[in-house]
Amino acid sequence: MANGKAYGHGLNRLVVFDVEGVLIPKRRYLLFETMRNVGLWGFIKIIVMGILYEVGLLSLESALKRIFMMLQGLTVDEVFQLYKKIPLMPSAREVFERLNKAGYKTALISLGLPTLFVKDLATRLNADYAFGLELEVVNGHLTGVIGGDVLKSGGKAMVLKKILEKEGLSSQDCVIVADDRNNLPMFPLCTLRVGYNPDFILSVKSDFVVKDDLSGILPIITDNVLQVSSPAISRSERIRETIHIGSFLVPFVCIYILGSYLVSSLILILTLLYIISEVARLLGINFPILSAITWRAANKSELYEFATAPIFFALGIVFSLILFPASASYASIAILTLGDGFANIFGRKFGSVTFPFNKGKNVEGSIFGFLFASVGAMIFVDPVKAFVGAAAGMLIECLPLPISDNLAIPLASGLVLTLIP
Repeated sequence: MANGKAYGHGLNRLVVFDVEGVLIPKRRYLLFETMRNVGLWGFIKIIVMGILYEVGLLSLESALKRIFMMLQGLTVDEVFQLYKKIPLMPSAREVFERLNKAGYKTALISLGLPTLFVKDLATRLNADYAFGLELEVVNGHLTGVIGGDVLKSGGKAMVLKKILEKEGLSSQDCVIVADDRNNLPMFPLCTLRVGYNPDFILSVKSDFVVKDDLSGILPIITDNVLQVSSPAISRSERIRETIHIGSFLVPFVCIYILGSYLVSSLILILTLLYIISEVARLLGINFPILSAITWRAANKSELYEFATAPIFFALGIVFSLILFPASASYASIAILTLGDGFANIFGRKFGSVTFPFNKGKNVEGSIFGFLFASVGAMIFVDPVKAFVGAAAGMLIECLPLPISDNLAIPLASGLVLTLIP
């Protein structure tokens, strides 16, 4: 969780929520619930479009139009029943109960869900306003065509302006909670902007960043805080970081037991099994061992969606082993496992100063991460190269990037170590 300057929270009367990624799992809707309807090829296309949007190569509008076109022919009721299977994010009900009790107006504005679904969600959460996509329906069946104000350029901002005008409020009375860049047009209309598990752009643009538990937004909105303290490290986070830091042993397994290529092959096999287990888990099927580990290690925001962090972590290690010379690859794995792992632990424990360019990261965490990364890298390369490689890796760790730092850190540090004579 990030810190920031105080705001006049007592004046904020309207709280606007993005829906996907904030109130319902982001990597769930129109993915696993629709798999039985769109088939394997459609399922793969949805995944590809999602990835292209995440890295900024495809607009959300284009992705949504293509996805809904694949739902052509389904009845409204069939799609609504798919939506009803999607769980709320943990703490969502608590957040709205607290805000309603405190007298705040609340609005849900979605660019990915039909208005019918958003209104149902608003009823369940007792929200005051609900806006979403409009579906074209002929004889009770979807044509695949979508529209509505939210789909227009700056559409979310237009909707928010209408709400503010109706309530007689100004930007000084408005708070927004969002997770990705399609909400940026609304930011100038809100005096307080909270990024919840935000993408790389909102990590820069938000006033505060909250991760994991949605209830972390409450003290920011309802209290006149100067700094938001980080919560204690949970059991799931301890398990995650144990796996993360424990992977520092991979280079030693490569050196003394199996060799780099065999270890890479085993990691890829485990990654494939993990992907299968995640698909099974979200379809309600228990996959022995792996599903149990995921349930214990996933944070609250990942419990009901496809957890991608382990995949990028595994690929970061594999690419390091394959692409770089032995010493550079082992050092880059040390930088990833020790540097990134301890940066998160110490950032959560002692972090109080956030980077102005990434409010989801703490200066203290990056400093400790650099120290541990340097010590770990020195086992495989000389001290100068270890310091330079660790500096490169921790620079990547604190930057807001469109790709996971589990992948970017070892690639950046490994490249730097390889180029240094």
